[in-house]
Amino acid sequence: MSVRSLNKVMLIGNLTRDPNLRYTPNSTAVASFGIATNRSWTPADGGDKQERVDFHNVVAWSKLAEICGQLLHKGDKVFVEGRIQTRDWKTESGEIRKVTEIVIDNMMLLSNRGGKFAGNEENEAEPGENSKNTEETAVPAEAAEVEDVSDDIPF
Repeated sequence: MSVRSLNKVMLIGNLTRDPNLRYTPNSTAVASFGIATNRSWTPADGGDKQERVDFHNVVAWSKLAEICGQLLHKGDKVFVEGRIQTRDWKTESGEIRKVTEIVIDNMMLLSNRGGKFAGNEENEAEPGENSKNTEETAVPAEAAEVEDVSDDIPF
């Protein structure tokens, strides 16, 4: 009997840098960018509020990579969904490097360059009013099987 496993990551955070869009030797698009997520908590002993920021390396392939390269900019709030992957490679000096990254197959832009939620300006409410739901920019996932290019592109 085979036991199934699950490798699923969902993040909502802010881009730490503009996407870096490149192409493999066989013309497959690959985009890499960073996302920062944060959380806060109060210790059980009643101490001061604590905060932590985590930084995630994100990679998109094919059509989704091209879409990320066009739509995303540093500071944008974004939802990404995919899998976690750790890979290693050998540098020219012989050192072994490792990187853990999120390989995404779905992305939704939650805010535009101005930092406002994506959607219609008319949906913004005055303080104290109930705001209408904003429309989010959905990007279809076009995940395809991709070849290992870890030797070609060390990022």
